[in-house]
Amino acid sequence: MVGMNILEHPKAKAYEILYPNSRELNLLNQKQVKEYLARHKPDVIIHAAGLVGGIQANMANPVGFLMQNLDMARNLIGAAYELKTPKFLNIASSCMYPRNAKNPLKESMILTGELEPTNEGYALAKILGTRMCEYISRVESQLAYKTIIPCNLYGRFDKFDPKHSHMLPAVIRKIDLAIQQGTEQVEIWGDGKSRREFMYSGDLADFVFYTMPKFEELPQNLNVGLGFDYTINEYYGTIAKVLGYKGGFKHDMSKPVGMRRKLIDNTKLKEFGWQPKTSLEEGILKTYQYYKTLENDKI
Repeated sequence: MVGMNILEHPKAKAYEILYPNSRELNLLNQKQVKEYLARHKPDVIIHAAGLVGGIQANMANPVGFLMQNLDMARNLIGAAYELKTPKFLNIASSCMYPRNAKNPLKESMILTGELEPTNEGYALAKILGTRMCEYISRVESQLAYKTIIPCNLYGRFDKFDPKHSHMLPAVIRKIDLAIQQGTEQVEIWGDGKSRREFMYSGDLADFVFYTMPKFEELPQNLNVGLGFDYTINEYYGTIAKVLGYKGGFKHDMSKPVGMRRKLIDNTKLKEFGWQPKTSLEEGILKTYQYYKTLENDKI
């Protein structure tokens, strides 16, 4: 999702961008990665690849989420370091923060407490990649290997299958189905009072291009998000409003809810001079329109 949003951004035309798919370059194969980088000699690497998913996917496949994301980071960052690629932008995740850390979450809180169990494998892999970039920047002054830590993301090119999707695309699909089937109530996991910060993925792409000409000024680790959040119930309500759903909701208290709150501190981001532009309603509408194109393609 992030990579496709970067590619379709208007400023992408100003760069020569290499974007091999997994058939062209298997990031789990160390030899392939090193050979590819040695052949193309990129000036900047943006590590946007990963095995991603929501609570359900993480709980079902913790081994895969740890090992695949760990190997991708190790192979790509390691080969870039060995070949002295000048700049590396590592895209991590706010799930790296401790489950009981005080909100808003500051960049300095990484590895200061226990992780959220429902996505611990993914978080551990992202922490390792972040630390690798820190170490390299520390020992090689001519290399700038930085990490950005986005809040939860959603948007065009997202996954909508409930077995693999994050919350917002899953809810968009669920409510769209409720409209089509005339369902009077839509289920919400837990009490719906947990809070989440979701940013439209097109805004993260905008941040990436904002960063390119001022990469040296980018902090070593930087949160990228809204700096404010909503409850799960509020997300369901907003999606229902945008899609035109008139029914109600019911709560399933037996389902896992993850961290009660995960709000990033955007102080450093504001100092860096950037802020997201897409409202929640606008982002949901764009995501829904994209989802409907997928549905139409199946017809």
